[in-house]
Amino acid sequence: MSIRWGIAGTGAIANGFADALGRLPDARLVAVGSRRKESADAFGVKYGIPTAGRHSSYEQLAADDDIDVVYVASPHSHHHEHTLLFLNAGRNVLCEKPFALTAEQAAEMVATARRNKRFLMEAMWSRFLPAYVRLRELVGAGAIGTVLSVEADFGFPVPEDPAHRLFDPALGGGSLLDLGVYPVSLASMLLGEPDRIAATGKLGPTDVDEQVAVLSGYDSGAIAIAKSSIRSQLACTGRITGTDGHIELPFLVHCPDELIVHSRGVGERLSLPAAGEGASGENAGGGLHHQVRHVHERLKAGQVESDVMPLDESVAIMRTLDTARRHIGLVFP
Repeated sequence: MSIRWGIAGTGAIANGFADALGRLPDARLVAVGSRRKESADAFGVKYGIPTAGRHSSYEQLAADDDIDVVYVASPHSHHHEHTLLFLNAGRNVLCEKPFALTAEQAAEMVATARRNKRFLMEAMWSRFLPAYVRLRELVGAGAIGTVLSVEADFGFPVPEDPAHRLFDPALGGGSLLDLGVYPVSLASMLLGEPDRIAATGKLGPTDVDEQVAVLSGYDSGAIAIAKSSIRSQLACTGRITGTDGHIELPFLVHCPDELIVHSRGVGERLSLPAAGEGASGENAGGGLHHQVRHVHERLKAGQVESDVMPLDESVAIMRTLDTARRHIGLVFP
């Protein structure tokens, strides 16, 4: 059984996703939607999408009955609008991270998916990479004991350009939602929703956050520290510390190729290539194909939610990001 995909958007992540679809024998890319016919046609030519599947609006894409599931690859500011559009048209949806701009938007997306009995998941691709799968297994098996802290950061300098989406508040710009969502999601995966949140950061000339630090506290006594930046090169690493050891996620934290495990005095380096797939050597689309396979499995099983990236958790992550934004004064129009 093949799964027929449509892609909403033609930017860099949409191209990477299309490359990833080509790695799975049961994935078919049959449609694309864009605000410009020229973009849809160029994307369609590149990926072999039939002319009938090249749509010059997202409404046309939503009306395409040849689609099983749509990947929303539009800017953050449009995730809510486009996800509702596709869900209400009866389509299943994989929505790129961050799930929305606010927890209120995210909650409406989830309620709409459940009301329409359609699959919806935030495309937090890190969750499905070999290193993250193994990380969950190790923590679940007690390899480092009880988790006490999660520390991670993700950031790199981006030339200031008011026209670039990262510097445009109308498009949900800034470091927090684009990059900070990765370390925040990592902490959520291991510790759940925090009981207390504090944040500090700096807004730049275009009123988006240039760098942020989020400190989360839990009633269990655990803590999490997440940092992001579009002004400086951060380490882009992570460290999970427990009562009996720690696990390091090397550069790049959101798509590591290995884990470094220190368990009860014994160290081990585990090779877990993000883009790898057996001995094939194929790496098109980075590691995005892992999450695609997960979506396929859920759709074929008739499931409308993921157990790896649950909808309620995506809403909870947005609540954490909302609180952090309030602390630093980051407001989206």
